[in-house]
Amino acid sequence: MDLGEVNHQRIKTNGVWLHVVEKGSGPLVLLLHGFPEFWYSWRHQITFLATHGYHVVAPDLRGCGDSDSPLSPSSYTVLHLAGDLVGLLDYFGEQQAFVVGHDWGAVLGWHLSLLRPDRVKGLMALSVPYFPRDPVAKAIESFRERFGDGFYISQFQEPGRAERAFARYDYLTVMKKFFLINKTDLLVAPGGMEIIDHLQTPAVLPPWITEEELQVYADKFEESGFTGALNYYRAMDLNWELSAPWQGAKVTVPTKCIVGDKDIGFDAYRTREYVRGDTFKGLVPDLEVVILEGHHFIHEERAHEVSQEILTFLQKLSVE
Repeated sequence: MDLGEVNHQRIKTNGVWLHVVEKGSGPLVLLLHGFPEFWYSWRHQITFLATHGYHVVAPDLRGCGDSDSPLSPSSYTVLHLAGDLVGLLDYFGEQQAFVVGHDWGAVLGWHLSLLRPDRVKGLMALSVPYFPRDPVAKAIESFRERFGDGFYISQFQEPGRAERAFARYDYLTVMKKFFLINKTDLLVAPGGMEIIDHLQTPAVLPPWITEEELQVYADKFEESGFTGALNYYRAMDLNWELSAPWQGAKVTVPTKCIVGDKDIGFDAYRTREYVRGDTFKGLVPDLEVVILEGHHFIHEERAHEVSQEILTFLQKLSVE
C-alpha cells in the first residue's frame, strides 16, 4: 500500500539507536508493534491517523527492524523498553503521548502506563489485556508447569533453539506460519516437536494480507535475524523479578482494549471471561473493552475498524 511521504530517522535513546517512522503533526501517537513485526505492521494506521491531525511515530522497538539489537536477553526488560519510550517522548519534546500497542507492544504500553502514567495521555492495547503479576510463581515456571515444553514461550527460552528451528524454513514461510495462525487453542507443539514445525503454512492467503506484504516482513527479518525479537520472551522471568515493587498496582490511565474473538487462546486461556469480568476492570479502572471478529493481527485483518476505534478514542481524550 502507498504510505505517501513518511520520515525515517534514527534516534538515540536510553543507550540504543531506534529507527522510527513518523508522519503528520499534532498530538503525539506512539504505535508499538509486537512479534514478529516492525513498524510496517502499522502501515494501515500511520497515514489514517496523520490525516486526522496526529503526529504519528512508529518505532522499530529495540531488537527489531532497523533498530539496535543488544545481544543479552537481560537488555529487553519492560524497564529498558519503557526507558526507550520515555527517551522518544523527550526527543520530540512531549510530556505525554497517546500509546497504541499490539502484542508485545501492548505489554509495553501496559507497563509504560503502570511505571510512568504521567507520560501517557491514553492507552490503546490490541490483542493482549493487562495480566497482573503472579505474586508466587515466575512466568516461565508457571507456563512450563501448565503447558509443558511444547508451549511456544517455553521453547523460545533457550538461546538459539528457536533460531535453529526457524532456519529450516525460508523467511517468507516463517512469516506465513506466524501471521496466518487461524486456530484459537493454545500454541503447544506435540512432544518432541518444535512449534515452528507444528504451525501450518496455509496454501491460500486471507484477503487482508498479500504475498508482497509478507515478503516485506520476511526481508526485514532476514536482515535482522530473530534473536532480538525472541529476547523479549527470554526476559520474562527477569521482568517478573523487577516488577515486584508494582505488585497489585493499578493501571490508572484511560484505556481501550481491543481483542479479536478468534485470537490465539482467547477461549483456551479464558481471556474472554477475563476481559469481560470484574478482575480486569478492577486492575484498569478507566477501561473500555471492544471485542471484534478477527484473529491475532487485528490491526491488519480489520484495519479500517481498528483505525476508527483508535481515532474515536484519541478524539474523545483530546477534548476532555
